[in-house]
Amino acid sequence: MRTETALITGASDGIGREYARQLQARCKTLILLGRSETKLAAVEAELQAMAGDELSVHCFALDLAGTIGQTRLMEVIRQKGPVSILINNAGFALQEKVAECDLDGQLNMISLHCDASLIACRAALPFMREAGRGQIINVASLAAFLPMPEVAVYAATKAFLLSLSQSIAIEEKRYGIKVQCLCPGYTRTGFHDRDQLANFDAGVIPEEAWSSVEAVVAQSLAEMDGEGRLAVVPGDANQQVARGGLANLRELI
Repeated sequence: MRTETALITGASDGIGREYARQLQARCKTLILLGRSETKLAAVEAELQAMAGDELSVHCFALDLAGTIGQTRLMEVIRQKGPVSILINNAGFALQEKVAECDLDGQLNMISLHCDASLIACRAALPFMREAGRGQIINVASLAAFLPMPEVAVYAATKAFLLSLSQSIAIEEKRYGIKVQCLCPGYTRTGFHDRDQLANFDAGVIPEEAWSSVEAVVAQSLAEMDGEGRLAVVPGDANQQVARGGLANLRELI
């Protein structure tokens, strides 16, 4: 039965698009946000082909790194909701050492990952409280657990999302609201092919270290539907890396 209204940021490709695909069967309404109107239209067409008239899809092309986009994000949640499933997925990475970084670019990334996610949670939570139920998934990264030279700010924003998710989960448990922080490792999405990561060599990463986007999202949703972990790290090897993060830090410093 289609009962849910889900809002997904970064929905035009990658993990966000896959969440839309896998959630469409349970949703009566999908609210998709991304930067590219053309890509969002393609996602909408795909979803409508899958679900037909049973699904209502609303797309908004917004830059959530800026105040205009963030204000519009709040308006969309209030006008198109109540949102029962919120997925904060929008993001990008910049590969730069802190001493040499483009500060404006890094601050934009912080605003997108941290500010926009907080704003979306703040806008959606009162409606979830009133309904006595809701689900929030903040998409972080395995980097949340690790020291990450050259992507230090990216990793720090993902650690913020992990900590934020843990705290909100405690605050909102009494209201029937479940919170998850998805922390995937290397995932086949095209994320690492972007210009901002031009120095990243995917060829040095062993094939077994990569996960499919379908498997990552399926595990996330299965954990959320059950009594799953708050921090979801897909892949046994990635879980070992996450557990060893602090030990690795002690060896490096």
